Amino acid sequence: MAVVIKAEKREGVGKNVSRRLRKEGKLPAILYGEGIVNIPLVLNKKDVFAIMKSEARENTIFKIAFDSELRDAMIKALQVDPTTDELLHADLIQIAMDKLIRVSVPIVHRGEPIGVKTEGGFVDFITRDVEVECFPKDIPEHVEIDISSLHLHQSFKVENIAPLPGFKIISDPATVLVLIEVPHKEEVPVAAVPEEAVVEEKEPEVIKKERATEEKEEE
Repeated sequence: MAVVIKAEKREGVGKNVSRRLRKEGKLPAILYGEGIVNIPLVLNKKDVFAIMKSEARENTIFKIAFDSELRDAMIKALQVDPTTDELLHADLIQIAMDKLIRVSVPIVHRGEPIGVKTEGGFVDFITRDVEVECFPKDIPEHVEIDISSLHLHQSFKVENIAPLPGFKIISDPATVLVLIEVPHKEEVPVAAVPEEAVVEEKEPEVIKKERATEEKEEE
């Protein structure tokens, strides 16, 4: 069942208007897309939070309802206050369900690598997501990869992902997703020899040479 979010067209712009809306628990937003004029909207913050807490997160396709209209949309970007983490603004993009789109989806890892289980290595997660192309209804929640056969110094790349129905992976095939690495050994610092100790070690030899010189002069 499609998620429906109720919205209102936003009247007025500017910081004061946006601040007032946020105090009321609402969120300024903009809806844009190919072939449409940008539409300023007002959303309920709770609806946006619900979408971002879902498994698909920003890849969730939902219907935005306003002025007796119902349009398919996705969250394109969210503006967040870096100090307070308050949600400030949302960018929505209108989706054509019959056209291909490109989105990023997370990678899910399955299995314990041989290089970790028996060879003392650890998993270094290099890339956390991949870009896919598909129709909106076919957007996967994640792409699963099996890394159980990896040994030390081996990697799993985009090109190693088996073709999956419904979507096409378009990330660079050479992109490394996972690498099995060896833990770095901590270097033991070499203790510096105190200058006084160096002097003490050299003094007896110097004294011997001086005595030998004196004895030769006396002869």
